[in-house]
Amino acid sequence: MSLDLALIGGTGLYRFPGLEDTVTRRVETPFGVPSDAIVSGRVGRHHIAFLARHGSDHTLAPHRVNYRANVWALHSLGARRVVGINAVGGIRDDMGPRALVVPDQIIDYTHDRLTSFSDVEGCKVEHVDFSEPYAAGLRGALVASARRAGIAIVDGGCYGATQGPRLETRAEIARMRRDGCDLVGMTGMPEAVLARELGVDYACLALVANWAAGCGDAAEISLEEIFANLDEATARVPAIVAELLGA
Repeated sequence: MSLDLALIGGTGLYRFPGLEDTVTRRVETPFGVPSDAIVSGRVGRHHIAFLARHGSDHTLAPHRVNYRANVWALHSLGARRVVGINAVGGIRDDMGPRALVVPDQIIDYTHDRLTSFSDVEGCKVEHVDFSEPYAAGLRGALVASARRAGIAIVDGGCYGATQGPRLETRAEIARMRRDGCDLVGMTGMPEAVLARELGVDYACLALVANWAAGCGDAAEISLEEIFANLDEATARVPAIVAELLGA
């Protein structure tokens, strides 16, 4: 199969609107079963694939997602460019609720996740360069696509990946701010490095659902507000993808 793009949808994005001529596939991988069936179809004249990271019913917590199976399955179907769409909390002042951000760096605070295809006995150990964790060309194309669509977007920032599924304490966010994090999310790693191991261009489109603990003007984090913010931010994604594809 020839794919122009693959999307991994995060919290709030379980189906990609506007896909035509869809085909649903259950893919087996050497690393187990992906989070859900992969839906492929057309946007204009372009073929894309979509996978819901947490499953279509949001049944997988961030630390239980089979990231290796997800990335492997998309690659096996022909994906060479993958955009991970991630719900995040905002730390930096210009990354408040409903902002869209294309980060350029990651700090990984997760633990006990399977972070490499080299973890399998007998596999060659790959020491990939991860100094720039996102593909510069795909990052730039995402930013340019949003701007052509008239959608405000923040170019750059550091994504801090935490274990979840709980949200973070104020002290943890204060530490992350000192470390240089601008966003906090639970699913950015190991997805990014697995794509790098397979030679897949990968970028993150981060949708800010809420201020992180102790940031902004929110006294506490409301789940109702999170989902309302995600709904609004998610509604802008299809226009960015259409511009990215040139559909």
